[in-house]
Amino acid sequence: MTVPELIEHTPGDAAEARDLERIRGFVQRHTSPFDRRIAEGHLTASALVLAADGAAVLLLHHVKLERWLQPGGHAEADESDGAQIALREAREETGIEKLWLHPEAPRPLDVDVHEIPARSEEPAHLHLDLRYLVLAPTGARIVRAEAEARDVRWFMWDELAALELDSGLMRALRKARALADLRGRASEPHDEA
Repeated sequence: MTVPELIEHTPGDAAEARDLERIRGFVQRHTSPFDRRIAEGHLTASALVLAADGAAVLLLHHVKLERWLQPGGHAEADESDGAQIALREAREETGIEKLWLHPEAPRPLDVDVHEIPARSEEPAHLHLDLRYLVLAPTGARIVRAEAEARDVRWFMWDELAALELDSGLMRALRKARALADLRGRASEPHDEA
């Protein structure tokens, strides 16, 4: 399996550049890099979900990791497209069905490698995360997936500093904010789900 988008991806800082090289190497070593059975870790995909007008970002308070994060997670057995995995995960975790990829954003928008701590059912491992910029329809109704999140809510850009988000997520959110106005006030797509 290859992830062609990674060849063209431009990192936002030195940390992302290191993570990008790790992910590129990982993808070259593994024919199914989303496979959760790989001992060192696996690719994951997540969505930075913006309100249709770009004024707010949707985050969830993760049940297991106990911090605010973007929606996202693991591929299903038959999935290998990061953007589609990110959209599916975001739909499942937020209950918003009509999400779509930001038309002008790079795909992925950001990449990040982070360690997932050991839990009783699995050892510590890496998530090599592909992050995509996603838009939600105006007036989107949130339905929290209780098994995944303690809370899911919209945050205005100026509220994010108080959440003590990790540096990788803050970098991705800065990229998202820079692109938020590119979309303008164009109509929402009707044929994408």
